[in-house]
Amino acid sequence: MSETVSPRDDEPTPAMPGAVGWLKIALASAITIAALMWGGDLFRRVGLNILTQQFVAGMLAVSLALAFLHLPARRDTMRSTIPWYDWLFAAAGLASGMYLAVNIPSLVDLILMRPRGGVIAGGVMIVLSIEALRRATGWSLPIIIILFVLYGLYGHLVPEPLDGRSSDVQRLAAYLAIDVNGMLGTPIIVACTVIVAFLLFGSLLSVTGGAAFLSDLSLSLMGGFRGGPAKIAVLASSLFGSISGSAVANVVASGVITIPWMKRAGYSPARAGGIEAVASTGGQLMPPVMGASAFLIAEFLQIPYSEVLLAALVPAVLYYLALFIQVDLEAGKAGINAMPRSELPRARDVLKSGWHFFLPFVVMIYALFSLNWQPQMAVVAAIVTLIVLAVLFGYKGKRPAIQDLLRSVHRTGLSAVDIIVICAGAGVVIGVLSISGLGFSLTLTLVQIGRGSLLLLLLIAAVVCIILGMGLPTVGVYVLLAALVAPAIIELGVTPISAHLYVMYFGLLSFVTPPVAVAAFAAASIAKGDPLATALQAMRFGWTAYIVPFLFVFSPALVMQGEAGEIAMAVATALFGVFLGSVGMVGYMTRSLGAIHRVAFLGAGMMALMPAGAFEGAVYTDLAGMAAGIVLVGYELWRGPRSRRSADANAGELS
Repeated sequence: MSETVSPRDDEPTPAMPGAVGWLKIALASAITIAALMWGGDLFRRVGLNILTQQFVAGMLAVSLALAFLHLPARRDTMRSTIPWYDWLFAAAGLASGMYLAVNIPSLVDLILMRPRGGVIAGGVMIVLSIEALRRATGWSLPIIIILFVLYGLYGHLVPEPLDGRSSDVQRLAAYLAIDVNGMLGTPIIVACTVIVAFLLFGSLLSVTGGAAFLSDLSLSLMGGFRGGPAKIAVLASSLFGSISGSAVANVVASGVITIPWMKRAGYSPARAGGIEAVASTGGQLMPPVMGASAFLIAEFLQIPYSEVLLAALVPAVLYYLALFIQVDLEAGKAGINAMPRSELPRARDVLKSGWHFFLPFVVMIYALFSLNWQPQMAVVAAIVTLIVLAVLFGYKGKRPAIQDLLRSVHRTGLSAVDIIVICAGAGVVIGVLSISGLGFSLTLTLVQIGRGSLLLLLLIAAVVCIILGMGLPTVGVYVLLAALVAPAIIELGVTPISAHLYVMYFGLLSFVTPPVAVAAFAAASIAKGDPLATALQAMRFGWTAYIVPFLFVFSPALVMQGEAGEIAMAVATALFGVFLGSVGMVGYMTRSLGAIHRVAFLGAGMMALMPAGAFEGAVYTDLAGMAAGIVLVGYELWRGPRSRRSADANAGELS
C-alpha cells in the first residue's frame, strides 16, 4: 500500500537464498494465514479465545521482524547480507510484540501505574515501528509521528490555543502501546483483520488471470471507440485501483501499457500521463474496496460497511463519468480514432474465457449486503470461490500452479508489512491526540477560524488535507485526516459520513495536485513528459473531485442521505451538470467551442451540479442550470452538423 514503488515488492523468490530467504517466506506467510484464520473465525472454532488487541500485537510483532529482515536501512537498495543490527531489531520487535500479545489482558488495567514490562516493550515497539515505517515509506510520515510524540511529552510548552497536557516518557509509552486508543487501536485492527485478506484477493486475481481478464475486457469494450486507449486506461485503472489500494502502484501496473497506447493514438505525453494519474487515483474512491479505506471509515464511524459503499457510490460515478466524457471529447476534438480491430480481442471471446471471474465479486457483495457478513469473512468466501473457479476453468487455457498460489500468500505478507506499520504509526498519532487533548484543541481552533462559516472551514480543511496528504500512502492519508480534520467539520453540523469522505477526497487529491503530485509524477516518468504539465492536466481531468466534496457536504443527498425523491433529483441533475461542465472544460461537443460558449457550458454545469438542498433557493439555480444546459446542448446538436456541412461545401468549392 505504500506510495513508493520498489522492486523488492515484486520479488518472485526470496531476496536472499537459503535459511534467511525461507525465514522471510515463513514470516510473510504467517501474516497472511493468520489474517485469513481471523477472517474465517478459525481461532475461535479451534478453541482459542484471543482478544483483538492480542491478535494485532502478535501481527505487529511478526511484521516488525519481517520489516527489518526485508527492508534495508537505505531505501531502494539491495543487500546480500543482513547486518547484525537488523537481526537485533527484528528480534527486539518480535519479542516486545509477543510480550504485549501475551500480557495485554493484565497490562490494560495497569496503565496508570506505568508497568515496567509494558513501558519497556511499548517503548521498543514505538521506536521500531517508526524506523520500519521510515524504511517502508520514507521520512514524511515518521517525521509527523515524531513531532506528535514530542508534543505528547512537551505539549504544555506550546502556546495557546494548541497547548496540551504533557506526559512523562513512561506514561506515554505505556498508553500508546497498550491502550485501545493508541498503537493497537482502530487503524491497525482494520489492517490486520481486513486489509491483509483483501491484499491476498488482489494478488490472487493477478496469478489466476483475473487481472488479465479485466484488462482484456476493458480493451475489448473500449478499444473500438474514438479515444479507445484512454478509455481503456479509465476503465482498467478504476477496476484495478479499487483493489490495489495504491495510486502509484496502479499507475505503474496499468500505465506501462495504457500510456504508450494513448501516445500512439495521438494524446500528448502530458495528457496521457494526466489521464492515467487521475484514473488510478480515483480507484481509491471506487466501491466496493476503495483502496481499503472503506473499512477504516466504517470502523471509525461504527456504521455498516455497506453504508459506506452506498455513500461513496455517487461521488465515484461522477468522478469517472467526468473523466470518461472528457476523454471522449478530447478524442473528438483531436481527431483520435478507434484502435484497429485487428489489435482488439472480441468481447465474446474474453467473456467466454473469463466469465467466472465475476463470481467471486458476486459472492463478496452478496455476503456483505444480503448475509450481513463482516468484510473479512466476505473476502475469505470470495478468495475460496476465486481459487476453486480458477483451478476448474483457468484463463485462456492456463490454470494457476500451486507454486503461484503459495507465492501469492507470502507476497501478500510482504506487501502487508508496509500497511501494518503505517497503521501502527497512525495509531501513535491518534493516541497522542487523545492523551494530550490536542484533538479537542485542534477541532476548537479550526471551528473558531471558520467563525461559524462552514464554507470557510471547508476551504481551510481542503488546503490542510492536500498539504498533509503530500507524499503519504493512501491509508496513512485518510487515517491522519480522519483524526485531525474530520472532527472539526462534524462539529459544524456536517453528517459524519460526508465529513470523512470529504477529507478522504482532498487527501487523495494530493496525489495529482502540485507540488508533490506523486501519482502524476509517476505517470510523467512513464510518458516521458513534463511532471508539472502532467500534474496540471491531471487536475483538469479530475476537476469534479475538487467540487463534488463541497456539494455532498452541503447536500447529503449525493451520499445517499435523505428522501428517495431528493436523492434521485440530486443524482440526475449532478450527472447532467458533470456532462455540461466537461464540455466546457474541453471546449468541444460536436464542434470546437469559442470562449463564450465554454463559459456558458461551465456556468450551466455548475448550477446543475448544485443540489437542490444545498441552501435555501438552490432549487432555482438547479432548474436554471438544467434549462440553460438543455438550450446549449440543443443549439450545439443543431449547429454542429450545419458547421460540418458548411466546411464540407467550402472544401468542395476549393477542390
